Amino acid sequence: MIRTARDILQEKSGHMVTVSTEATVYQAVKIMSQNRIGAIVVVDEGRIVGIWTERDLMYRVLNEGFDPKTELISASMTTNLISAHMDDQAFQLYDKFLGRRIRHLLIKEHDEYVGILSVGDVMRANLQQRAEEYKDLNEMVSLEYYENWKVQHDGALR
Repeated sequence: MIRTARDILQEKSGHMVTVSTEATVYQAVKIMSQNRIGAIVVVDEGRIVGIWTERDLMYRVLNEGFDPKTELISASMTTNLISAHMDDQAFQLYDKFLGRRIRHLLIKEHDEYVGILSVGDVMRANLQQRAEEYKDLNEMVSLEYYENWKVQHDGALR
């Protein structure tokens, strides 16, 4: 079965974890830690306006005078949002991760963000898909398959 972003989101059965633009870096990190996630979606009046990731923290912490308890998440969030469509296939999603050198991807349906996937989510789906393909191919080339094919096409065993 070819997996799409829709399939991966359904298997993941998770929701987007969000934080307000008024949240501090400390609050965002706390929420991310509690949810065991590497990125958080930033919202303003219910509308998604950015994404903030572990990588953003890594770069920000090097700034002199950085204080996670006072710095607002909106000061370092990414606003140029990269997304994929709900019906994009897993290998297309993986290409986007590699091509853009990102680790998290928002998923859109009808011009609305409906979920977020990590590179790990997509990698897992690609590996599952390859394992299924390998199993199917293995069954196709098995001796039993060949013997059944001979009977069907020759009418008799040799």
